[in-house]
Amino acid sequence: MVALAVTRHGLPVRSWVLPGNTSEFETIKKVRADLRGWKLGRALFVADSGVNSRENRDELAKACGKYLLATRMGSISEVKEEVLTKPGRFKVITENLHAKEVVVGDGELRRRYILCYNPREAERQRKHREQVVKELKEELEKHSDYTATARWAIDLLASGRYKRYLVVDDKGRIRLDQKAVRAAAKLDGKWVLQTNDDTITVDDAAAGYKGLLVIERCFRALKQTRIKMEPMYHWLPHRIEAHVKICVFALLIERVAELWCKKPWAPIKRALDTLQATEFHTPRNQFFQCNEASPDVLKVLKCLNISRPKVVLNLQSRTSNT
Repeated sequence: MVALAVTRHGLPVRSWVLPGNTSEFETIKKVRADLRGWKLGRALFVADSGVNSRENRDELAKACGKYLLATRMGSISEVKEEVLTKPGRFKVITENLHAKEVVVGDGELRRRYILCYNPREAERQRKHREQVVKELKEELEKHSDYTATARWAIDLLASGRYKRYLVVDDKGRIRLDQKAVRAAAKLDGKWVLQTNDDTITVDDAAAGYKGLLVIERCFRALKQTRIKMEPMYHWLPHRIEAHVKICVFALLIERVAELWCKKPWAPIKRALDTLQATEFHTPRNQFFQCNEASPDVLKVLKCLNISRPKVVLNLQSRTSNT
């Protein structure tokens, strides 16, 4: 198991390599203990909805004290009936981040929720749903037999793209579920957070969860997209840890380059890939000669405060063999 401590800008400042059977709560205790000497002002555990259960919340409160967890909106009745329906105006934190606080219950049993809303994401989800519903209607119109056991109906019901908007009625026929379409529309661009920290502001809670997206992006870069930490061809613990540390260091270099250049790593890499050196041999010397740097390369090097490489590199005299 790999754990990362990152800044709010996604710079990895420390990493841990732990046995794969280490529980999440033991991991939290280990991370908090190692970071205690940093004299941090506060520590808040942020996680997605997969961690949010009564048992996990109790363990998290013991392990790290304060937590901020995403909540499943469609499967928890309290969230659907009280949090999402409670009236009140959203506070505009940024252009694409609005939030409001919702408190359910009283006294020690009170539960604090933060309802967040992203207008741009809501518009994207609305267009996506309209496209999916349009495709479903066209597909249903192609068939005269709506029996749910038909091959085409089984494929639709098994599809991750379409199944949420389909229902099988009492007569065993497949049809479009208009109720599910209307329910999905109410969730466009929204997500719900739950926290046991009464001191954290709505602004910090909403921004804190967006920080989780930064961490997830770091893990995606390590595992899947650019650095590709896996597969790992090591078996000894110290070699596995060394491999992970090197990958984390590569991630740090990428994030620094992205922040300094104010652009994603992909265009930075494309520009730098055009800077190449060719090996030449003469009767007396051997050397490398760089090609002419493009304007994009010069811009990247300037942002990173790196000097342009010399045209001729590693000039060496060749000694004749006797």
